[in-house]
Amino acid sequence: MYKNKNNDGTLNLCGKNIKRLRQALVPAVSQRMLADRLQLLGLDLDKNAIQRIESGQRFVTDIELAVLAQVFDTSVDELLK
Repeated sequence: MYKNKNNDGTLNLCGKNIKRLRQALVPAVSQRMLADRLQLLGLDLDKNAIQRIESGQRFVTDIELAVLAQVFDTSVDELLK
C-alpha cells in the first residue's frame, strides 16, 4: 500500500528546513514576509500556507520547492535533507 506521509505523520520533508532557514535570515523574516517574497517571484502562497508547510500539514509541489530554494539561495536538495 502506498504511503504519502512521513513516519512522523507530516506531509512533507522540507517544512522543518524551511522554518529553520526562514528563522536564520537576518534581519528576521516572518511567515507573512516570506509569503510576500514568494509572491514577488510569482508563487502565490499566503502566511497560512507557509505555516502549514512548516508544520508538515501541507504537501509541497516541485514548483514551490524550486522557488523556495531560490528565496533561500540554496538547493532543492538542501531543503529536502
